[in-house]
Amino acid sequence: MNLSDLNKIALAMVTPGKGILAADESSGTIKKRFDAIKVDSTEDNRRDYREMLFRSQEAMSKYISGVILYDETIWQNAKDGTPLVKLIEQAGAIPGIKVDEGTQALPNCPGELVTVGLDKLAERLKKYYERGARFAKWRAVIDIGPRIPTQTAIRANAHALARYAALCQAAQIVPIVEPEVLMDGDHDIDRCYEVTQRVLNRTFQELRVQRVALEGMILKPNMAISGKKCPKQAPVQEVAEKTIRLLKSCVPAAVPGIAFLSGGQSDEEATAHLDAMNKIGNLPWRLTFSYGRALQAAPQKAWSGKPDNVPAGQRAFSHRARMNGLASTGNWEAGLEKQAA
Repeated sequence: MNLSDLNKIALAMVTPGKGILAADESSGTIKKRFDAIKVDSTEDNRRDYREMLFRSQEAMSKYISGVILYDETIWQNAKDGTPLVKLIEQAGAIPGIKVDEGTQALPNCPGELVTVGLDKLAERLKKYYERGARFAKWRAVIDIGPRIPTQTAIRANAHALARYAALCQAAQIVPIVEPEVLMDGDHDIDRCYEVTQRVLNRTFQELRVQRVALEGMILKPNMAISGKKCPKQAPVQEVAEKTIRLLKSCVPAAVPGIAFLSGGQSDEEATAHLDAMNKIGNLPWRLTFSYGRALQAAPQKAWSGKPDNVPAGQRAFSHRARMNGLASTGNWEAGLEKQAA
């Protein structure tokens, strides 16, 4: 493992003013997104949609540091035969790959899941590296509900994340470590804070046990936020302050950067929260975005599967990328959203 190279890539992934595009939706997830805009989820349509994003010159070159790809996408070529990975590299961004193989029910823990995909991961990583991937992603899912999460689920998922991260670094690939505490429930922000603290503490314990070099990884956590069904939604400033306090209590300063997931927040909410955190400032790590839906909902709608709509889709993508780029340096203002509209 060459830690100095891993650290360079990790720092490039959290370049101030830029963030990561999560374009790694599984076939099932992208089908749901396409159903919403009445587009058939064929391999060609998925390729055309992602090609539109990767050819958005302004967004990709100015505001996107890296792109997380799905297995299907990393092997695809654009319509003109150029590998999609090359389009990303030509724009100055770093190609990455989602390597987990989804979730399974965790034995003896009703309602809880564990992420799978460690078998043969070492061989898969070699092939992804040869194809151009320089970072990877693995997502653990922790749900909040009555009597969950259990310590069993937290430990099992943290252990898998750490094993994955060690395998990545051995393959000279920067791991994005993503322990996601879901925001689906009716819990308040303090319950989210408490669960996320337990999850992050256990994750970093396991990373140390597996001898993962913290300087050569990126953390992709949820924010401390109210559950979607909670009657009292915490305001932006409270989310920012509590998330920063939480991260300072759990995340070592050796980690180069933290790229948040949007986790079901609306486009503007995800941007406003990131901006408020960066306005607080004086942080040991860089804070940016690794958004999927919060970067893509607008371009998907504008594109709607029609070749004539590609420029409109690219404009919508550039706008969201720029807003989040500004938020990653604490320079976003709500008024900028109105101007574009």
